[in-house]
Amino acid sequence: MSTTLPTHKDTSVLNRPMHMLQEFFRLEATGGFILLFFAVLALGIANSPLYATYTGVLKDTYGTIAIGDAALSKSLGHWINDGLMAIFFFVVGLEIKREMIEGSLASWRQVVLPLVAAVGGMAVPGLIYWFINADYHVAETTLRGWAIPGATDIAFAIGIYALVGKYLPTSLKIFLLALAVIDDMGAIVIIALFYTDGLAVPNLGLAALCVAGLITLNRMGVCKFSWYLVFGLALWVCVLKSGVHATIAGVIFALTIPLKPNAKGESLLRELIHDLHPVVALVILPLFAFANAGVNLSGATWAIAVDNVTLGVALGLFLGKQIGVLGLSWVVIKAGFARLPEGATWMQLWGVSCLAGIGFTMSLFIAALAFNTPEMAIYLTEAKLGILGGSALSAVTGLIVIRLASRDKRATEGENIRPLHQGKHVG
Repeated sequence: MSTTLPTHKDTSVLNRPMHMLQEFFRLEATGGFILLFFAVLALGIANSPLYATYTGVLKDTYGTIAIGDAALSKSLGHWINDGLMAIFFFVVGLEIKREMIEGSLASWRQVVLPLVAAVGGMAVPGLIYWFINADYHVAETTLRGWAIPGATDIAFAIGIYALVGKYLPTSLKIFLLALAVIDDMGAIVIIALFYTDGLAVPNLGLAALCVAGLITLNRMGVCKFSWYLVFGLALWVCVLKSGVHATIAGVIFALTIPLKPNAKGESLLRELIHDLHPVVALVILPLFAFANAGVNLSGATWAIAVDNVTLGVALGLFLGKQIGVLGLSWVVIKAGFARLPEGATWMQLWGVSCLAGIGFTMSLFIAALAFNTPEMAIYLTEAKLGILGGSALSAVTGLIVIRLASRDKRATEGENIRPLHQGKHVG
């Protein structure tokens, strides 16, 4: 019997939320390993004779888009961070909308535990970073990085999860997904509120008109993406020129895409997730990792490794995420507002809390926004070291804890299903 893989035209498959969830985890797991490869590759190149070429290509290679007298010119590194990452945020926005309407965030019972866990996982790392940097002699600069350790990298977390996922209940997988989605929403709000400088009101007004056009298309039931794309690209340019980070445009754009199937049974939002998710997971995020993970360690000293920014980020990710996610989960479960994910143990939840401390992609992104001038380059390097160290510790610890917890649970289940006569005298 042959099996045919579904295509994006197979609307009967696309309209099944469980199939989309399985596809999401499969792609994220594969993307996580590719992401790791390109991050290690970038680190290797950054500490080789090719370092000057690597940085030169990213900073000195310019691309220009011109329409008449209007032109937009940026370096390759900026096109990756402002352009390609807008597509990443667009897909994140699509996932957020789908999860809130029909997925793991669709009801209060489903959302309460990951919501509280995500809030704790953002707040406690930020507090740890603040505590370490508050009395620093350049605190007015270093405190800009308080949000760096509050992010979770879904691709890396799912990649590590995939190594041991067969030992875990599905409820924990859904908990991790919901936690990461809420975490992404929090990061988007933080970027919009705290990493926006010098607002240009006229451009914001034009952006608002673009959003109004997108909402009108949605209300009219338009399901042809080309119409949305015209307004979406205009929105991206207006937001870019307004002073708000351009990636926010991707999220706003995504929220206007219709999820409801049309008369033919086709959902534009589901089709876009299906078509764009592989591009983001397998191409855009690896390119981002390659462009941003290249930390040159030739000048690194012990002083830099234990400096306030490095320690604040590393300990925020490693300890803060565990304390915030597991600690607030314990509080809300013991208070009776939520239940432990079905079939899961506290030790398994601890392991997932460790995985939440893998903050690679979003943490690097926020670090680049926080320390965005040549004068703050040393703090950006320290932040990247903290991200790499904290994420690596979180990944290894999470892997070990989950394996140990799953082994203990399987052993316990084995004892519980022994034959009743085993070990007894039968006479």
